[in-house]
Amino acid sequence: MSTQINKRRYEKRRRAEQEAETRRRITVAAMELHGTIGPARTSLSAIADRAGVQRATLYRHFPDIQSLFAACSAHYGMLNPFPDPAPWAAIGDPDVRLRTALEELYAHWERVEPMMTNVIRDIPLIRGAEGAMQRRLDYLDATRDLLLKGRAGGRRRRVRAAIAHVLMFETWRSLVREQGLSRREAVELAAGMVDAAA
Repeated sequence: MSTQINKRRYEKRRRAEQEAETRRRITVAAMELHGTIGPARTSLSAIADRAGVQRATLYRHFPDIQSLFAACSAHYGMLNPFPDPAPWAAIGDPDVRLRTALEELYAHWERVEPMMTNVIRDIPLIRGAEGAMQRRLDYLDATRDLLLKGRAGGRRRRVRAAIAHVLMFETWRSLVREQGLSRREAVELAAGMVDAAA
């Protein structure tokens, strides 16, 4: 009797592990396709093929596009975390804090550029997928508020807007990719914009 119970437990655990592995393979397949051709051009059939599963299996794990995007976004975020803002909070000088944050964030944008370019381009084309970018927006809002601390003056609204602008992926991409600046030059120009706003 004890042997049968142990056997059933083992089989249940093994089945759960296989299900988790299948879900992971689907998530990774979607993430890789989103990073190379973009979410709007990624079909469910292509994801299933790349993951080595049937479409019915994909639907069993992800019944809608929102759940697939959420899993893909969470997995990508785990592999490519945003820079930790906690050390920035310990920097008393707001200008040094801003430059430190920009240096680390711009290095991050450089690493995730292919995925961010595709996702930002395609998200408006996919109904129900807008929430996939919420984590990025929340992070940028919190970072903006951290970088605003210690900045005095009557032009706080302008400074807040300038900080929000220079943190964005699109700003980094414009300065570095389109205008050909180095990361250091982009950081200095962005910090100068914030200074000018004050």
